[in-house]
Parts: sequence; structure tokens; C-alpha cells
Amino acid sequence: MKSLEDLKKIREEMQQKINIRTGDENRTRVVVGMATCGIAAGARPVLAALVDEVSRRKLQQVTVTQTGCIGVCRLEPIIEVLEPGKEKVTYVKVTEEKVKKIVSEHLANGRVVEEYTIGAAE
Repeated sequence: MKSLEDLKKIREEMQQKINIRTGDENRTRVVVGMATCGIAAGARPVLAALVDEVSRRKLQQVTVTQTGCIGVCRLEPIIEVLEPGKEKVTYVKVTEEKVKKIVSEHLANGRVVEEYTIGAAE
């Protein structure tokens, strides 16, 4: 950081990330399981990748949040996508690479990535 402009740019980027992590019920909510089971399975980098990808694509209608244990520890990291008026979609064994496809296909284009969902994992 060498100037006030650099500082303002950093502030704007961080504010966008904060806005992604808060929102209202009319937006798509993406919830990442962050209990000890999720964290042990790699949920922290998955959450970071999700926030970065949503921010990079400027998906204003998407809010990313975290929760405790979702209840299926053996399938962690887990991401739940809650869209207004639609059934919840649960993605399991999520990796940073899978996040890219989930964001591009589901969050940006409305197409559920079936092969990553809980139904496909069992």
C-alpha cells in the first residue's frame, strides 16, 4: 500500500466481501457447515473460495454465510443453497475446485450440479 487510493481500493474490496456475508431473505443464501467436523474436512478454504468466486463474479443476489454442524459429518465439507421459492440443494464433499463449478453453473446460471449433491453421494 503506497497511497490513499490503494487504501480505498482495499476498503472497497473488503466491503464487497462483507456485503456477500450479510443479506436479506429475498437473496439466494449459501450456507457452509463450519463445525469442527466441517473445518477438519476442509471447510475453511471452501468458504474462502466461495466468497472469492461470488465476489469475483459480482453475484449481488447471493449471500454467503456459515453455520455449525449440518448433521452429515461423513459428507463434509457441506454447502447448502437456499433460493427463495425453491427446494434447498445440499452439496457434499465440496472442494475449492467444485466451488468454481457450483458458482458458475448453479449460482450464476440456475443449473444444479447434480453430481455434487447429497443424493448423488449416497
